[in-house]
Amino acid sequence: MEKPGIVVTGVSGRMGQMLVRLIGESDKMQLVGAVERPGSDWIGRDLGEAMGGQPTGVIVTDDAVSVIAKAQAVIDFTTPAATVAFAELAAQARAVHVIGTTGLRPDDLSAISRAARHAPIIRAGNMSLGVNLLLGLTRKVAAALGTDWDIEVVEAHHRHKVDAPSGTALMLGEAAAEGRGATLDELRVPAREGMTGARKEGSIGFAAIRGGDVVGEHDVIFAAPGERIVLRHLATDRAIFARGALRAALWGQDKGPGEYDMMDVLGLD
Repeated sequence: MEKPGIVVTGVSGRMGQMLVRLIGESDKMQLVGAVERPGSDWIGRDLGEAMGGQPTGVIVTDDAVSVIAKAQAVIDFTTPAATVAFAELAAQARAVHVIGTTGLRPDDLSAISRAARHAPIIRAGNMSLGVNLLLGLTRKVAAALGTDWDIEVVEAHHRHKVDAPSGTALMLGEAAAEGRGATLDELRVPAREGMTGARKEGSIGFAAIRGGDVVGEHDVIFAAPGERIVLRHLATDRAIFARGALRAALWGQDKGPGEYDMMDVLGLD
């Protein structure tokens, strides 16, 4: 079977470059396109040379239509607006769309759902195996404990991250809410400041830390009088997210249209 062709969007970013390197090392897939935003100084350059290495023959382009049309998978860690546009193009090409973009709003998600009627879309706020195991544990612990146990999700990321709480933190909050038989919208408490008063029983709180070059740290704290349970995941290498995305792209090759996540990819549901 011919190796599936992968298009990487946002190729000049840290995640984009990591994906390119891992695809180059793989014997299971091939890079067929590299997309950047209009105006990027990478446009028109050989990708390998732009990354400081040898020529690869892949030219960076802002013409996503032409490169996605010949792809079997699109891997996308960009911005919400760009992701919605790429979802439509991937659907037209019947290509697997792997989405690691965070900060998606309800209208973005609705557009992605429409695209998923025509092609498989695999979306996750975090694509690491460890985080997805943490999601399952969070759901189970929340289900086992009563609402007298307070739940706080604390996350830390590098200074350049623009959204808060992180997509992973929200996923953990959703898992905790599901464990309690509710939705996160019903239980969520945003970041606190000033005279907020005592917390409401059963609520789920969030705190975000930004600084330095932190790749990603997530704690789910269950606190009751006299005791605490802390579930933690520490990411020290960005490659874990890229490897998960590539695994998802391969997994989706024989899947029909629809919306999937990493729990599906890893067989954890």
